[in-house]
Order: sequence, then structure tokens, then C-alpha cells
Amino acid sequence: MAYFFPILIVLILFIGLLKSYYTVPQGHIAVITRFGKLQKISETGLNFKMPYIDVLAKFVSTQNRTAEVKLQAITVDQANVYFNAMILYAVADSNEETIKNVAYKFRTDTEFNMALVKCIEGSIRGFVSTKRQSEVLQLRSEIVNHIKGELDAKLLEWGFHLHDLQINDITFDQEIMNSMAKVVSSSNLKAAAENEGQALLIQMTKKAEAEGNAIKISAQAEKEASQLRGEGIAAFRKSIADGLKDSMTILHGINNGGEVILAQMWIDGLMKIAELGKGNMIFFDGTVNGLHDTLKQFKALQMMTDQPAAS
Repeated sequence: MAYFFPILIVLILFIGLLKSYYTVPQGHIAVITRFGKLQKISETGLNFKMPYIDVLAKFVSTQNRTAEVKLQAITVDQANVYFNAMILYAVADSNEETIKNVAYKFRTDTEFNMALVKCIEGSIRGFVSTKRQSEVLQLRSEIVNHIKGELDAKLLEWGFHLHDLQINDITFDQEIMNSMAKVVSSSNLKAAAENEGQALLIQMTKKAEAEGNAIKISAQAEKEASQLRGEGIAAFRKSIADGLKDSMTILHGINNGGEVILAQMWIDGLMKIAELGKGNMIFFDGTVNGLHDTLKQFKALQMMTDQPAAS
């Protein structure tokens, strides 16, 4: 018995020494209480506390937390809207007051999650109740910003900070979804018809422009061809006139052989007619008297040509 109490005391001290050291895992903060009151908080690693007096009450995770929330709201025109949202949040900081709020604001995590869902639901319902059903789908970013503004302030009171909030899905009752699908389908058909009409109009316009350009080019070519033909005919007639003038000049200078040349021209003309006539019937006076009359006509023409020169 004399050695029992010293051994007991040594054993108690040894156990107390073992209980005075504790380890805080990575990504957590330890909450130490003394007689039920918050004594201190401990960071990650090996820490010391008073044995038998201080108690390791709980660990608070500083890691990111996520929650998926499914909500329902009613628009101003009495349409049910269903939301599927995801929030990302974490402990705001490692200050003692912040950790105290995280550790003791709610008794359990279930109660905290319930409060979080109700807070988001109230914020969404307050916003959606002032909007029409046709506006909700276009206001996704405005809804998110509205919820963030209210939820972040509330989470700070609980010791948390909101990192992100996303609305992944917005749906309506099946009847509304069907009617919206019909509206989209009719709008697509209308747009397709308008596009088809525009394409046909453009095609017809381009075709008309091409035909107009073709007519313009053809008319221009015809104009140039007519001009060239006219110039050719004028040059041909001028050549004939110049040839006749030169012939008359030559005949005027010949005293005895002019009639022979005229006769030869007469015979050449008859030969050309016979060669190029192609079976056509041509009546002309081929007698000696006819030749004589033709020579007289050439001489008369020569005299008419000589008179201006003499004057």
C-alpha cells in the first residue's frame, strides 16, 4: 500500500502528459474549450493543451464546401419555375471570432444546411415573384447576382464566405415547356421562310442584273459592229469613187485608146456577171449598138467631170 499512491500519481501524470498533446490535420482548425467555454483555436500540426482541463471540442474544416440546392418559385403571372443551383463556400478566415461562429452558430450541420437552403430559396422567390415567366430564362445572370449579394452577407454572419454560385438548370411545368417549344419551333419556321425568301430575292436580283449586263454588252457590241460596218462601207464607197475619178482622169488624157479601154471594161463586166451570176437571169444589151451607147454614156460622164476642172 505504501507504493500504491505514488505509482497511481505517476500513472495519472503520464496519462495527462499523453493527453496534453494533440495533432490538428491539414485543412482543419481545432476548437479547444475549458469548462465548456472556448479557450483557444489551434492551427494545423502538433499542439499542447492543459490535461484534464482543456477539451478538444471539435475540428472545423477550412476546405471548400459545396451544396446542391433544388428550389421552386412562382412568377408574377403564376408560372412555376424550378431551379437547380450549386453553391461553393468556405470558412471566411482563421480568426477566433470567425471560427467561433462556424463552430457554435448551429447545433448541427443539418440545421446549417437547412438555413442555407431557405436563405437561397427566399432570395430567389423574392426576385422571381416580380418577373414574368417569359423573362426568367433571360435573367439567369441577374438572378445569380441577386442571390450572391444577399447570400454572401448572410454567410459572413455565420463565419463563411461565398466563392461561387451557379444556376445549372431552369425549368417550368411540362405544359409551359411544350408551349415554349411550339413558340420556338414557329419562330424557327418563320425565320427559315424569311431567309428562303431573302435568298430567292437575291437570286432573282442577281439573275436580272446578269441579264441586264448581258443585254448591255450585246448592245454595245452591236453598236460597235454597226459603226465598223458603216465605216467599212464608207471606205469602200470612197475607194470606188476615187477609182472612178482616176479612171476618168486617165481616159481624159488618152485621145485614141479610150474607147478600146472602155470596151475592155465592158467585156470584163460581162464576164464577171456570167461568172458570179449563179444562174440568175439578167437582161442587158450586148449588141454593138449597146456597147456604142455605153461608150457614149461614159464620154458624157467624162465631160461632166471635166467641166468643173475647166472652169
